[in-house]
Amino acid sequence: MTTLPVRLALGAYAPTAGVDLSGVAVTADTMFLAPDEGSSLLRLRRAPGGGSLDWEAPEPIALTDAVALKGGPEDEVDAEGLDVVDGCLWVAGSHSAKRKRVRPGTPPEEIGPRLAEVAPEKGRRVLARLPLREGPDGPRTVRAGEEVAGLGEAARLPSGRRGLWGALADDEHLAPFLGVPGKDNGFDVEGIAVRPAHHGGGVVLGLRGPVLRGWAVLLEVAVHADGPKLVLDRLDKCFVDLEGLGVRDLARDGDDLLVLAGPTMVLDGPARILRLRGAAAGPLPPAITAGEVEEVTEVAVGRGCDRPEGLAVLPEGLLVLHDTPAPHRLDGEDLVGDLLPRPGAAPTV
Repeated sequence: MTTLPVRLALGAYAPTAGVDLSGVAVTADTMFLAPDEGSSLLRLRRAPGGGSLDWEAPEPIALTDAVALKGGPEDEVDAEGLDVVDGCLWVAGSHSAKRKRVRPGTPPEEIGPRLAEVAPEKGRRVLARLPLREGPDGPRTVRAGEEVAGLGEAARLPSGRRGLWGALADDEHLAPFLGVPGKDNGFDVEGIAVRPAHHGGGVVLGLRGPVLRGWAVLLEVAVHADGPKLVLDRLDKCFVDLEGLGVRDLARDGDDLLVLAGPTMVLDGPARILRLRGAAAGPLPPAITAGEVEEVTEVAVGRGCDRPEGLAVLPEGLLVLHDTPAPHRLDGEDLVGDLLPRPGAAPTV
């Protein structure tokens, strides 16, 4: 398999400055990235003459400026999934609880108490639709309350009982996992794919966890905008046999849905890109068996590093970005991702 390096000139936002990336979406010459910390996104532009291999001019997008959020600019949103469709940027937070990290060198008698500390992290319960305004240098988000012709203003789903959390509070499969941290096979949104209007709309959320007896979960959410709020109309579940793996990202490829699959826990692999035929063109079935899942490619992982985390479809191939990138991916203030072949793509109908 031929892999090409994709260079992201991130400047002060490079992983060498402590910034990891969790999600990616690309539209024409503009790339949106979700850093792993804080409440801002990044916007990059395709470098002149660089094709899909070079991206530059990073700019932060403060989500608190674009849509009403709980907390302040420094509070973590944990944006994990991005998608651009019909002129809007969609953002999904992890919605997951967080367990205290045990850092190297922690005294043994402190490890147990640290592991007992779990925070609900309500600021992570974000599902937002941000209209984009086209300009001379590509699409940009607008400030909260500002309308874009034909698209309206930015809107987000409530984080409480009228949002995703409330809709799942009594769910027979997922409710027991809502308070369990994502890295412990708890509830954790890691990918988003939004169907275009000509396919009926609808938001598909991919869960890293929980994985239930080897079956991963996709949530299909129908929403509509009412001013600055998204209103939840319907929520359905689709169980997908990913052979024990969870969803680390989602991407539309024509009428198909691509799944970047990986472990629910903090493990080094395996990682795969999988194809669900027709899943971006219509409602998901109640379940998708292993025989209906097509493997596109296995994705290499490192030991304690290089965990595939972001997936985007480019004209030239599939872009994969990594959490905890290995040293060879860090070149000063540049981050290097992988451009993989795109076999099996079906045309959009």
